[in-house]
Amino acid sequence: MKKLRDSIEFLDNRVGLHPTVGIILGSGLGEIVEKVSDPIIINYREIPHFLNTGIEGHSGNLVFGQIGEINLVLMQGRNHYYEGHTMQEITYPIRVMKSLGVKTLITTNAVGGINESFEVGDIMLINDHINLMGTNPLIGKLEGERFIDMSSVYDKDLIDVGLLTGDKNNFRVKQGVLTALSGPTYETPAECRFLKLIGSDAVGMSTIPEVIVGKQLGMKIFSMSVVTNIVGKSGVNHNEVQDTANKAVERVWLILNDVLRCV
Repeated sequence: MKKLRDSIEFLDNRVGLHPTVGIILGSGLGEIVEKVSDPIIINYREIPHFLNTGIEGHSGNLVFGQIGEINLVLMQGRNHYYEGHTMQEITYPIRVMKSLGVKTLITTNAVGGINESFEVGDIMLINDHINLMGTNPLIGKLEGERFIDMSSVYDKDLIDVGLLTGDKNNFRVKQGVLTALSGPTYETPAECRFLKLIGSDAVGMSTIPEVIVGKQLGMKIFSMSVVTNIVGKSGVNHNEVQDTANKAVERVWLILNDVLRCV
């Protein structure tokens, strides 16, 4: 694919580093890039065929560097389906990561909690998902396998690492099922009751498309969510979501650091 070759050629010329881990930093979590040694920061606008981010809290940088001995690339912010982009556009960076050498995909996001045991500020490790976005990134013209087995998407060993991190550092880490809706509106009370009925523990507006493509490309996948609000309660807004995610950065980092030692 010419688009992919253009992007890879540009990045190879600018970076010369071959990452094995790719990380997507969701709403309010972009400051984790400060943990990267010798970062090379490239704005999405500079990269051929990349979309620039248009949502507050998503800086729109691709960051290359190291954490410990691991070469990695981080997306400081993502694009969303509700912005009017296609599924192929918002998952394009995952295909770029794969072409750069990434074998493990780590995603983070902000979610609304549905499980009644969840509290604002909890971290949920995703162990399964329900895609209710109304579409799929493998629809349409496609290179590679289309019919992907989704019976085991999220790496169980890495989930165990994340749970242990919470235990040893005395903070709440849950695991559960993420459901993705297209957004951008938050859920109605009736939608909340429906999501609970079908087995959702949390709901968001991203992540699942990227995970599907990561799975198609054979990546090992670890995903975690910050519970930034409780679904069904009135008054939620994007600023509060970002503030809660910002407060969780250090706990997200502790999990991420332990997981990176085990990839």
